[in-house]
Amino acid sequence: MNTTRSFVRLLGASALCIGFVTSALAADKVDNAALRKAAGDYFEVIPSAVPAVKGNAVTHEKVELGKMLFFEPRISSSALISCNTCHNLGMGGDDNLETSIGHGWQKGPRNSPTVFNAVFNIAQFWDGRAADLKAQAKGPVQAGVEMASTPERVVTTLKSMPDYIEHFKKAFPGEADPVTFDNMAKAIEAFEATLITPASRFDQFLEGNDVILSDQEKEGLALFMDSGCASCHNGVNVGGNGYYPFGVVEKPGSDILPANDKGRFAVTQTADDDYVFRAGPLRNIELTAPYFHTGKVWDLEQAVGIMATSQLGTELDDKSISAIAAFLRTLTGEEPRIVYPILPVSTHATPKPVAMTIKN
Repeated sequence: MNTTRSFVRLLGASALCIGFVTSALAADKVDNAALRKAAGDYFEVIPSAVPAVKGNAVTHEKVELGKMLFFEPRISSSALISCNTCHNLGMGGDDNLETSIGHGWQKGPRNSPTVFNAVFNIAQFWDGRAADLKAQAKGPVQAGVEMASTPERVVTTLKSMPDYIEHFKKAFPGEADPVTFDNMAKAIEAFEATLITPASRFDQFLEGNDVILSDQEKEGLALFMDSGCASCHNGVNVGGNGYYPFGVVEKPGSDILPANDKGRFAVTQTADDDYVFRAGPLRNIELTAPYFHTGKVWDLEQAVGIMATSQLGTELDDKSISAIAAFLRTLTGEEPRIVYPILPVSTHATPKPVAMTIKN
């Protein structure tokens, strides 16, 4: 399917409701029921329970092992970089850098997406090249610009520590050889499935709390739907569930959309996917600056203005931009409280760290 035409059809469908939602805010009197009903057509509440993961039962033992592995730097060749390095659970689930720093102090090509609520995304990475969190967990471990390790080295490292062997046996009972690269990824996936952020003020509004949002935030919600933003940023994660061109109306400058990063085209080799990216999930967006796949925009209001111009062909005034940004800040939910795990002690059989040298 032509991605650009699909986006335009979605935008046209959204335009049909212009006036309906904003009428709920007319005469300085908010019709909360009408606004909530309109929002319910686009968005879903983050569940408070951990969602099921296809083909990977989320057991307590698997989650505990996955948490250890998420914070385990020795699965990287330098024994310095862990999943939490780029997806810091104390900083919104990302690293708050333009692009992450990996092995040899190399800069990665794209901004690190948040791991919070990633289980709800259609696929992982900006270009969707990983079908699920399990596949995503394998990628950075092997990438030379990130952890620069190999499946064989990871398995050797984990098998060198008796405590890990016992944890794998409990997490994957009945398997003759449970310490595998695939099981490492499954355990990390199970843990990441628990990293959801329910009970945002927006979710509470959807569930019937009329006073949890300010008038400005409600205005921003109405504008977000009426202007067409919700055509791409919708569902439980307010995005992350579809692919769209970046710059469908007007391409932003090369600093925000560099010519050498064509997005999903690298995955599909389809011309229609030039400069197509997964719509960024907007949950907890106020915690995850800088924005876009390049990480070049640090201000949320500026990001809203860029998206309006590039995606919708609309020049929003400052009042509208402020209202939409205010609404987006209501998407911040309750972050998971994670107790840092005590990791097994290395043994004489644990591979020694590979020294990192600065690469140009």
